[in-house]
Amino acid sequence: MTAPMVFVVDDDDAVRASILNLLAAEGFEAHGFAAGTAFIGASRPDTAACLVCDMKMPELGGLEVAAEMARQGSDMPIIFMTGFGSIPMTVQAMKAGAIEFLTKPVAPDELLRAVRDGLRTDEANLAARRETSQLRQRLSSLTPRERETMELVIGGLLNKQVADALGVSEIMAKTHKRKVMDKMGARSLPDLVRYAERLQIARARSR
Repeated sequence: MTAPMVFVVDDDDAVRASILNLLAAEGFEAHGFAAGTAFIGASRPDTAACLVCDMKMPELGGLEVAAEMARQGSDMPIIFMTGFGSIPMTVQAMKAGAIEFLTKPVAPDELLRAVRDGLRTDEANLAARRETSQLRQRLSSLTPRERETMELVIGGLLNKQVADALGVSEIMAKTHKRKVMDKMGARSLPDLVRYAERLQIARARSR
């Protein structure tokens, strides 16, 4: 598994180098960028990561970087830094998804704590993303009839009710249900319901 990664975006070469050296000394895998556009355009590995980003930069500032990440569907935790902190700016940063808003010069201990928090958060996010990806693959293996059965089953319908809705015998409804459970890797109905919620599948009917 690829090691967690910290991205540092700051147009101040000295500040960026100082942060990268601090992170390297603590054993973190870190990569620096002098501009938000360079970071946005770079490939990012499928691993837990967080972003340390300056608020005020030419071309793309921190908020613009966060907005572009959101547009791309990224939920990578962001730690914003600024030399000109204010309450309105802090509010903007938090609304943009920041987990921390630090004022320069940033205390090393504060930055390291924020980075560790960010990586822990993204490790959980990564596990959820991978589970969702696996669930989508399992869902794609269902036949149209099995997908219809799943939508009925997660509504809590009994086998007889599922059979009536499908226009098949109760034995055939049980067979479809068993195939759905097997293909989705669900050990119980609550498992199947949780998977359906993760995939945003609506119930066809409920009791």
